[in-house]
Amino acid sequence: MRRALSKPATRSPPRGLLWTVLVLLTLFSLLPSLRLLMSALDFRQGSLWRVLSSESTWVALANSFYTSGLGTLLSLILGGLFAFCLALTDIRAKKQWVFLFMLPLMIPPQVTALSWLQLFGPSSILLKSIGIAPAFGTPNPLYSAEGIALLLGIQHAPLVFLALRTQLMSLPKEQIEAARLSGASLWRVFVDIVLPLCRTALWGGGAIAFVSALGNFGIPAMLGIPISYYVLPVQIYQSMSSFGPSMLSDVAALSVLMGVIAMGIVSLQSVLQRRHALPLIGMAGPALAFHLGRWRWPIEILLGLILCTILLAPLLALVFTSLVPTLGVPLNSKTLTFAAWQSLLDGQSVTWRALSNSMLLSVSASVLLMLLCIPLAWLLVRYTNRPLRWLHRAIDIPYTLPGVVLAIAFILLFARPLPLLGISLQGTLMIIFLAYLARFLTVSLKPVHTSMMQLDPAMEEAASLSGAHFPQRLRHIVLPLLAPAAFAGALLVFLTAVNELTVSALLWSAGRETLGVVIFNLDESGNKVLASAISVMVVALVMGVMLLLSGLGRFLPKGVIPWQN
Repeated sequence: MRRALSKPATRSPPRGLLWTVLVLLTLFSLLPSLRLLMSALDFRQGSLWRVLSSESTWVALANSFYTSGLGTLLSLILGGLFAFCLALTDIRAKKQWVFLFMLPLMIPPQVTALSWLQLFGPSSILLKSIGIAPAFGTPNPLYSAEGIALLLGIQHAPLVFLALRTQLMSLPKEQIEAARLSGASLWRVFVDIVLPLCRTALWGGGAIAFVSALGNFGIPAMLGIPISYYVLPVQIYQSMSSFGPSMLSDVAALSVLMGVIAMGIVSLQSVLQRRHALPLIGMAGPALAFHLGRWRWPIEILLGLILCTILLAPLLALVFTSLVPTLGVPLNSKTLTFAAWQSLLDGQSVTWRALSNSMLLSVSASVLLMLLCIPLAWLLVRYTNRPLRWLHRAIDIPYTLPGVVLAIAFILLFARPLPLLGISLQGTLMIIFLAYLARFLTVSLKPVHTSMMQLDPAMEEAASLSGAHFPQRLRHIVLPLLAPAAFAGALLVFLTAVNELTVSALLWSAGRETLGVVIFNLDESGNKVLASAISVMVVALVMGVMLLLSGLGRFLPKGVIPWQN
């Protein structure tokens, strides 16, 4: 069936479309990475050897592995707990549980860090308002390596959940039911059957969580810079503030080191999954749902308490902080003020400018990628030759690379004015826009590609035999059928790009700030009240877009919306 669906409608792809795809993918996926590699391997500068022989590099690398490893362990525990409970038991309101558990992944890391900072410590408005704040001068426990690991684990636990839930929903039900009929307890079934069959999903989810934690900038920057605890992304960010002829080549060498580690882990995970993969063919019908009996209420209460701890309490701390005149003041009827919100809505403020820039960049990137991915998905599915398969893999490179690495690649690529035009993109919104296109192309493409794989080519072949040219077939057949998936992909891009910090942290300039950059800068400058107000607005925006995507779920193929089955 899959071969029939991917059969090409014509003998060869349209030449114009093929060359357009080749040029765009080369520009977005290959040129930045190649430029970065060339700069790092410039032996005249000796930057690679200088970076590798520096003690600070190895300290930052050790810090990265420690925080990412500890965070991944927590992600495996949290993600595994929710995946097993929501995929294999008869817990009620599963869709609502999944939606709430996915929220930390969609909330920007700098907002996550700020919300937890406002929850703990002697300046916590929430704790002051209920009279349990620590004594003045008590250090905030989050300013530590373990605090960074804690938030990294919470932020990326949904990645483990998604990888594991997919495997759990394909478990062979007949084996599990036979074990239960033979008298095996739920615990024995879990240990002897479920866990061994899910080990590849656990490896895959753990590897994705580790790479994501390794490239996370917002959380380690906001929690690590105040105590001079640097991981590799923060080390690259700090190195950019130095001056000298070798600065860019040194940063490029650091970026290549980080990129090689990230891509090496992803490649190792793919090899292990292929080598130890177990084909799972479950029985048709509803998914497994073990009856918990009297344990259902305690488990639901446990999951609710976890979500309140990792989601509700930090968000309440943000809301409380946004409603006081300054830090250290408890929230009551006398101190309640909306000054931060009024400043946020001031048309002349940096916040309003950042909101406008973020909306412009995210909406433009979403629309352009949506228009690009429809013909691109058609080409990749209908013509499965080797060059196009390699290009399809190349699309994932900018997303696999940590954001700061991609930003350095674009800085190096556009360090000089564009040939013939003589226009410099440095410090403009255009360079951020191009970086967004490269990074989020795969996010927009995956839903469209999934939907395209399910389209029968018979309609296109019939139209071709009737004399319809490629643009007509694309406009009247392919476009209407792929439009829902393309729109969902555009919303996912918007959801990710509107709060992006990791890429724009190195590409922004005065007047070209994004929302993520403003929140980060306000926190660094001590204006945490206004930063909290912006963060509350960002969370509301994220939840609104996620609800909109959930409403579209019934019109889309399975797997397009990450938090739906």
